[in-house]
Amino acid sequence: MLTQEIKKKIDSARDILVGKVPDPKAQVEQITTALIYKFMDDMDKASVVFGGKSRFFSNGFEKYAWSKLMDPKLGGQERLELYGEAIMKMSQNPHIPQLFRDFFKDAFLPYRSPETLNLFLKEINGFEYDHSENLGNAFEYMLSIMGSQGDAGQFRTPRHIIDFIVDVIDPKKDETILDPACGTAGFLISAYKHIINQHDCRDNKTGELTNAEQSLTPDEKKKLTGNLVGYDISPDMVKLSKVNMYLHGFADPKIYEYDTLSSEERWDEFYDVIMANPPFMSPKGGIRPHKRFSVQANRSEVLFVDYIKEHLRPDGRAGIIVPDGVINTSGRTYNSLRKELVGGGLWAIVDLPAGIFQPYSKVKTSILFIDKSIKSRNIYFLKVETIQVNTSYEISQSMPINIGLVTDKLIDIKKAISLNSQEIENALDIKFKSKETILNSKNAFLKQEYYFDNTGPQQIWGMVPLSSILEKSGEKVGKRKNIPVMSITMNNGLIDQSKKFKKRIANIDISKYKLVKRDELVVGFPIDEGVLGFQTKYDYAAVSPAYDVWRVKRSDIPIIYLEYILRSPVAINLYKNSMKGTANRRRVVPKEIFLSLKIPIYENIVGKTSKQIEDINFQNKKLEKHILNNNEEIKQKVAELWGDNK
Repeated sequence: MLTQEIKKKIDSARDILVGKVPDPKAQVEQITTALIYKFMDDMDKASVVFGGKSRFFSNGFEKYAWSKLMDPKLGGQERLELYGEAIMKMSQNPHIPQLFRDFFKDAFLPYRSPETLNLFLKEINGFEYDHSENLGNAFEYMLSIMGSQGDAGQFRTPRHIIDFIVDVIDPKKDETILDPACGTAGFLISAYKHIINQHDCRDNKTGELTNAEQSLTPDEKKKLTGNLVGYDISPDMVKLSKVNMYLHGFADPKIYEYDTLSSEERWDEFYDVIMANPPFMSPKGGIRPHKRFSVQANRSEVLFVDYIKEHLRPDGRAGIIVPDGVINTSGRTYNSLRKELVGGGLWAIVDLPAGIFQPYSKVKTSILFIDKSIKSRNIYFLKVETIQVNTSYEISQSMPINIGLVTDKLIDIKKAISLNSQEIENALDIKFKSKETILNSKNAFLKQEYYFDNTGPQQIWGMVPLSSILEKSGEKVGKRKNIPVMSITMNNGLIDQSKKFKKRIANIDISKYKLVKRDELVVGFPIDEGVLGFQTKYDYAAVSPAYDVWRVKRSDIPIIYLEYILRSPVAINLYKNSMKGTANRRRVVPKEIFLSLKIPIYENIVGKTSKQIEDINFQNKKLEKHILNNNEEIKQKVAELWGDNK
C-alpha cells in the first residue's frame, strides 16, 4: 500500500534535489537510483540474517555497501566521491542480475555538492524495505510525478482504469499477455496481480489462505511471469518498466525495446490477451510503418489498434484505450478500421469522462473491448459517469467515477452473450446496436450519440433564436474611472488589453467607449477582427464603440454553453456566409441575421451552472447537424436582403 509517509519522503527528496536537478524526470532517475541502491543493500542484509551471503555488495564491491556509504565518520566530500564512483561501477558488477547492471548503465551523479548529497541520502536512508512491493509502491508514485510524455502523446494511465480493463478482460494463468506500448508496465503488473488473486484467496480477518490447494506453484508463477510481455520504443521506459516489474516479483521481466509500428522483427508473435494505452499523437509527417498492416495509415492511434487486432490469437481478447478520433472521425482509413473491428470481435465500447488524463492532457478517450471467442450480434455502449460518492474510484479528488458499476454491467453482458439470451440482454438496460446496422451505416461510427437520440446531452429541449435570449446593452462608459479595456480576439474571445499588449491600444479618453457588465456578450464583427466573447472577469469593463454589447435575458442557460455554441466552427461559418460589405467597406453581419440564428438547447443543460456542465462533451456531430439543419432560413433571409448567399 502506498502510504502518506512514503509520499512525504519522496516529495522531501525531490525538494532537496530541485536546486541542483530541476528536471522532474532527472529527479525521478536520481531517486530511483538511490532507492534501488539501498534496496540491494537491504536484500543483502536479509540474506545474511537467514543464513545466506551478500550478493550485491560482495567480491570487491563491499566498500560500496550502503552501511559504508552512510558511515558517520565519512566526510561529505568522501561520501560524494564514493557514491559517484559506486553508481558508475555497479553496471560492471558481474555478481548481480543483468537487469540491475542494465539499470545502472550510464548512471551518474549530476551535481557536486556534498551538502545536497548528505541531505538526499539521509532522506533515502529513511526508507525501509521488508518486501519488494513496498519499493514498487514508492516507484509507482515517482512515475506519477513524471506525469506525461506529452510530446509523444504518451500519458500515464490511472491505476483504476488499468485495473478496470484487466477485470473486464479477466486474464488467466496459462494465457500469453502483451502490452505493445507498455510504458512503466502498469497493465502487465495489474494482470499478474489479478491472476494471483484468482488463486490466492485469503480470509479478510486472519489473512490466511482459504483455498491453498488452488494457489499457484512456484513453477506456475515462473511460467506466468514469462507469459507477460511488453514492448516500448523508449529505452528509458524499458529500463524503468523492468525495474518496476522486478520490484513486483518478476525475476526476469520480458520487456523489449521495440518499435511496434515500424519494425517487423516480432510481427509473427501472437497473444491470447493484449491490453494497451498506446500513444495518441503522431510525429509531423506521420508514422512510416511497414506494409504488413491491414489498414494503410500513418497515424499512430490507427496503427496501434490495427496491430492489436491483428496480433490476437483466434480466441483472443483485448482492451484498448483510444482517442475519440478513432471512433468518430470520418475518412476511408478510419471507416475501414472500424468495420474491421466490428467484424473482428469488438463487443463493447466504454466512453470515459473528459479529463481522464488531466492535468497532462484534455484528450477525450474511450475503451474498445474485443473478444474473438464470443459471438455477439451487437455492440454495447456504456459510459463511465462522474458521481458524488467519496468512496468511489477517482480520476482526481474532485472527479469520482462509477467505474465499478460499469465493470459489473460488462461482466453481466458477457454472461448474457455466452448464454445466447436476448431476453437477458434486453433486461440489462444497456444501450446496444446491432453490428449489421453499424456496418451498413455510412461511416460505421462507434459513438453512441449517433444511434440514440435520447442519450445524455443529446436530448433536444428546443431550437431557439438568439433574439429570444439576447437584448441590446452597452451604455457609454462616461465618467467611470479605472475600468479595464477589453478586445475581441479570434482564438481567445474577450481579453484584457493590458495583459495582452505591451503598450496601450485604447484611447486615453474612453468615456465614449461602451460599458460591458459581467456575463454580457460582446460581438466584434467583422470576422477578421474577432468574433465574440462573454465578459466574465470584471463587474465592469470597457470595449470599443465599434463593438455590439448584448445582455443575456435568460438566466437558466449557462454562459459557458452559449459561448461554446456561438464560437463553434459551425456558427462561425454561418457568420461568414452572412456577411455584407465590399473591399472598400467593413464586412459585417447584419444584426437581424445574427439575432435570427437558432441554437439548440438541451434538456439537461437548462438550469445547470457552469461548473455542473464543464464535464459535458459538446463537440459532436449531432450538435453541428442541429445548428445547420435549423438555420436554412438564415440563408433565405440573406438572399432577401442582398440577393445572394455570399
